[in-house]
Amino acid sequence: MTALDIPAATGIEPPGSPAMRRLRHLKAESWIMLAGIVAILVALIAFMALPLYALLKKSVEDDKGAFVGLANFQEYFTSAGLVQSIGNSLTIALLTMVIACVLAFAFAYGLTRTCMPFKRVFRAIATIPILAPSLLPAISLIYLFGNQGLIKGLLFGETIYGPIGIMIGMVFYIFPHVLMIMVTALSTTDARLYEAADALGTKPVRVFFTITLPGAIYGIVSAAVIAFTLTITDFGVPKVIGGQYNVLATDIYKQVVGQQNFSMGAVVGLVLLMPALFSFIIDRHVQKKQVALLSARAVPYHPKPHKTRDMAFLGYCTVMAMFLIGILGTAAFGSFAKFWPYDLSFSLIHYDFDAVDPNGWSSFYNSLRMAALTAVIGVVIIFLGAYFVEKGQSFVRLRGIFHMLAMMPMAVPGLVLGLAYVFFFSVPENPLSIIYATLPILVVCTVVHFYTVSHLTMLTALKQIDKEFESVSASLKVPFYKTMLRVHVPICLPAVSEVMMYLFVNAMTTVSAVVFLYSPDTKLAAITVLNLDDVGDQAEAAAMAMIIVATSFTVRMLHAFLMKSLNARHSAWRTRSA
Repeated sequence: MTALDIPAATGIEPPGSPAMRRLRHLKAESWIMLAGIVAILVALIAFMALPLYALLKKSVEDDKGAFVGLANFQEYFTSAGLVQSIGNSLTIALLTMVIACVLAFAFAYGLTRTCMPFKRVFRAIATIPILAPSLLPAISLIYLFGNQGLIKGLLFGETIYGPIGIMIGMVFYIFPHVLMIMVTALSTTDARLYEAADALGTKPVRVFFTITLPGAIYGIVSAAVIAFTLTITDFGVPKVIGGQYNVLATDIYKQVVGQQNFSMGAVVGLVLLMPALFSFIIDRHVQKKQVALLSARAVPYHPKPHKTRDMAFLGYCTVMAMFLIGILGTAAFGSFAKFWPYDLSFSLIHYDFDAVDPNGWSSFYNSLRMAALTAVIGVVIIFLGAYFVEKGQSFVRLRGIFHMLAMMPMAVPGLVLGLAYVFFFSVPENPLSIIYATLPILVVCTVVHFYTVSHLTMLTALKQIDKEFESVSASLKVPFYKTMLRVHVPICLPAVSEVMMYLFVNAMTTVSAVVFLYSPDTKLAAITVLNLDDVGDQAEAAAMAMIIVATSFTVRMLHAFLMKSLNARHSAWRTRSA
């Protein structure tokens, strides 16, 4: 490749080209925007693309770093035990996907298409699993159905340690994620379709299969993809309750932590990446096929009271709410029981973490610091990135590349990303290795892991703001950053606050993305839950999990109160009547 070929290959225009001449005549604020786009783009490459390349590179090397080609993959696919994990993971993911989608669809139907009472209460209860680490439902199921479980006889001789326990735990964990998509899908419909069906005397069953189900099909597919991806990539539930039933996520942990076989861990990581990537591609394809369900003349659908139907869905939602509360309540009860199941008297002995773990309460304080830094730093970077993509007037190609990279984290499981960080940042020759095994690398990994959803949320909020604001600002010669701070930030305040809350809660509860990256000084609360369970201290593990739940709930309530005050001050126009 010659020097003249380099600009064409890298996408940089040659010095004499029209693009470079335009670049030299850019205004100062355009240079600021260009610098911002490049800075965040470089950060995404350094903290996501390059670590994934390091993972790929490690998969074709031996433990000494020598190139071995596809030998590691050949060893993997000739190992019966490891290959069986693929079948186990796919089986669990598919079954859990079907069960969770059916349960969530019925729950969402009750919330959106019936006149049953207590809808707000049921919707609030359905968000409980979001506040808890994925290990919590597995611990609760052991308390209920384990060898010393209170109601182990209800399994009719089957063991909870295996596929049954994994599926029940995963249904609890992914239920709110699936439900939110289902509620959105069922909330958007045109009442005129149902009025026409009613006028023609169409039976309710046929209305359901010809109007309701087709109208929600895209949401159902998206929910199924989310359920499949979350299940196949989750590490906490199968680690605690999987027993001898191996899945891909636990195989990575065993290869890296148990056997120190990093090359094979990289191979399993790439294998785990394939189904997640495939699910992501399907979801993107379905979204492109989706069409608008509401026209300008559409009439909002309001369900009519139907006593039998409403009472039936009230009963169903009550059972589901009891299941969700029961799982959480069991963990809380186990954390306060003095000695399960022989002495169930109230005690706070299990909350003395310093007596059973060298880090004790310090791991909880580490989680608080990490979650706070993730929320604050993450929301600033994500808002600026979305702003540059949506409101930037120039650099179309560069903004397109940035948006493509911003979508990639959604297809990368947390366990794979964390392992990729190990291979990339642990190399002494890497200048960024100074953050390895420190709190900053945990913050960076968490922000990158949850970047895509936050980016899309910000992008959606910014798309709703008319470009006329930028035109008026430009005509008045107001710099774009002043317009951003005085117009875009206040208008997007609800979305900004929701992204902060999303990042904080996920940082408090995440396990898979950081399980390979912590040091004794940066150990997190969710990791402590995992370690306590490993050594048999289940009551203490349940206690730490409940501390995480209580913290997430408290912060969420404080956030709701604060946002009510801020919205009253900065967003009064949203509720102002004409």
